[in-house]
Amino acid sequence: MFTTILLVFIISCLAVACYFFVGQAPVQEKLTWGVNFSQMQAEALKLDWKKTYLAILEDLGVKNIKLHTQWDFVEGKKDDYYFDDIDWQIEQAENHGAKMIYVVGMKTGRWPECHLPIWAEGLSKQEQQDRVLGYVKQVVTRYKDSKAIVAWQAENEPLFVFGQCPWYDKSFLLKEVAFIKSLDPTRPIIVSDSGEQSLWLGAAQAGDIVGTTMYRKLWFHIIDGFGFYGSFPIPPVFYYRKAKIIKQVFNKEVICVELQAEPWAYKLFYDIPLQEQEKTMNIKQFSANVDYAKKTGFKEFYFWGTEWWFWLKETQNKPEIWNEAKNIFKNH
Repeated sequence: MFTTILLVFIISCLAVACYFFVGQAPVQEKLTWGVNFSQMQAEALKLDWKKTYLAILEDLGVKNIKLHTQWDFVEGKKDDYYFDDIDWQIEQAENHGAKMIYVVGMKTGRWPECHLPIWAEGLSKQEQQDRVLGYVKQVVTRYKDSKAIVAWQAENEPLFVFGQCPWYDKSFLLKEVAFIKSLDPTRPIIVSDSGEQSLWLGAAQAGDIVGTTMYRKLWFHIIDGFGFYGSFPIPPVFYYRKAKIIKQVFNKEVICVELQAEPWAYKLFYDIPLQEQEKTMNIKQFSANVDYAKKTGFKEFYFWGTEWWFWLKETQNKPEIWNEAKNIFKNH
């Protein structure tokens, strides 16, 4: 009896492994390429963020942007909202005919991931969640008439435990998505999750579209002071097969909302030398990541790292990635 159970277990494991790791995804003839943009990240790199943003639209020719904004920046003081910079970014997208995914909520990307205002830190979890919804209402009602915005993204990897966050709450995520829909029933809502460390089931339950990350070369942290550079040992078909499950079970599409195109080191990369940064991202790795992405069978990708490309070009006299990206946007 034990032998039979063990045999069934082994065969099942092999079948699952073959499903996710063996084979190839179909090649998509038409691909959509976009970028993520964060004003905070551009400023962290000591760039003129407006110049950076305009260069993305005009020099790179980007027509698809995923915009990251921070709650603590917009509502640094309770009930005092500052939207001038975001107004400008959306206006420029409209003027340049660009489409935009707007990321809204508390956990909206870039370290420390969750951007809780200082004034809200002492509130209870329920009070914080109520304030998040109040902030979301301000954003959605202000921008829902913009012709540039094609989708909202509720939080950034809200079910993936990463960053400095006061809580993770799936029931709140569902409530937040429903609230955004009540404010703007015309646009789909994206919910994102880790591409390598999740099956995306929770994200698919919550959103209209599943957004996944795609990271190839990074620092694996073991314990404080120890780790190593490496890659996730997964083939492109891994993403395609997971996406097929989401399509079959939930009838929802999966897009890549974060394709690694910047370094991932043992600390924030703008605090380490360029030579160390290039251990996880350089022109060769950038091209390899693009080729890998094309083999996943996905149709839509948003690069993560466009601010860094501009920093390389403007301050390090290294325009190679910027120019390669320009060719990608020009040809698609």
